[in-house]
Amino acid sequence: MTDTTALNLPPANPMDADIAAYFAKCTEKLGLIPNVLQAYSFDQAKLRAFMDMYNDLMLAPSGLSKMEREMIAVAVSAENRCVYCLTAHGAALRQLSGDPALAEVVAQNWRAAPLDARQKAMLGFAVKLTNTPKDMEESDRQALRMAGFTDRDIWDISAVTSFYNMSNRLAAATDMQPNPEYHGAAR
Repeated sequence: MTDTTALNLPPANPMDADIAAYFAKCTEKLGLIPNVLQAYSFDQAKLRAFMDMYNDLMLAPSGLSKMEREMIAVAVSAENRCVYCLTAHGAALRQLSGDPALAEVVAQNWRAAPLDARQKAMLGFAVKLTNTPKDMEESDRQALRMAGFTDRDIWDISAVTSFYNMSNRLAAATDMQPNPEYHGAAR
């Protein structure tokens, strides 16, 4: 067992230059290497795939703001009771919103958060996709269109939701622990 997960999967040694550079950039920008990256570091191909998908979904241009994408991460992680992602993405949402109370309410019960109708529709869709994907239908997509989302935005909402459902399950299966620094960040 490591401090990061309940699995004994030591990091690749040596670390490839691109991964080492990415970890150095994390340390420089964040002051830490997120434990999710540490957890994946035993298999650099899987780590690269994870980083590429995360960077594309969370940082690339989208009709969704970075804050809205973090809202999805937090709402989905709250539904799944994922300690790692609630802690890490709760900190990111606090930082992006500049409103610690908003981030806490989204984590506790997004329906009670002071969100606009567009954001509530987005999170309602994400939560339904998380809890009952078999029940998704055209009326769910149409509700997002009526709230102002394009079909590309609906794809992005769905992709972010799906990514965090996968990540939440992996974190739960491995008992992935959040970096302690996240708990007090942006409060």
